[in-house]
Amino acid sequence: MARIIGRLVSVHIGEEGELAKVAQSSIQAKLDGFVGDRHVGFSRVAYKGDTEPVGTVRRNNRQWSGVSVEELAMIQERMDLQEPLTAETLGANICVEGIPDFSRLAKGDRLIFPSGATLVVEDYNPPCAGMSEEIAKLHTTNSGEPIRRLDFSKQARHLRGVAGSIDVSGVINTGDEIVVQCYKPPRWG
Repeated sequence: MARIIGRLVSVHIGEEGELAKVAQSSIQAKLDGFVGDRHVGFSRVAYKGDTEPVGTVRRNNRQWSGVSVEELAMIQERMDLQEPLTAETLGANICVEGIPDFSRLAKGDRLIFPSGATLVVEDYNPPCAGMSEEIAKLHTTNSGEPIRRLDFSKQARHLRGVAGSIDVSGVINTGDEIVVQCYKPPRWG
């Protein structure tokens, strides 16, 4: 497999109770998440869509979330949006470019940064109804047609990005090169 190298366009931190995140020049990745972010922690409470019952305390497999510039542009085009769709609005911690089919990265794939910080992909990050409603409030279409409440959820399917956990601590800076290390299952002889 060819080596995949992308670039970090932006990094973001979000406060408790806010969907959107604020751009930073750099962030500290620690084993429990990004310092100062609302998703920091070794555990989280299960929500609708998890395999566990809602409210169950479980391992935090969503310490970070990411999107790609290329896929944001595809969603923007599908929705005919006047304003750019941004990682901040979607509540993503990282925005990358140059990683083909970013939303299709597999569980176990690793994003490795120059500091040694390593993010592990845990799962695809499906678009949710709450985010879709927020996009409908914030954006307008080129045609002047109103955005329906669930348009984003429909148009962002398979393009919403990924979420994961932090495997190795380190500083992550806007502009960093990202090496994607694809998961290889062990060879069993």
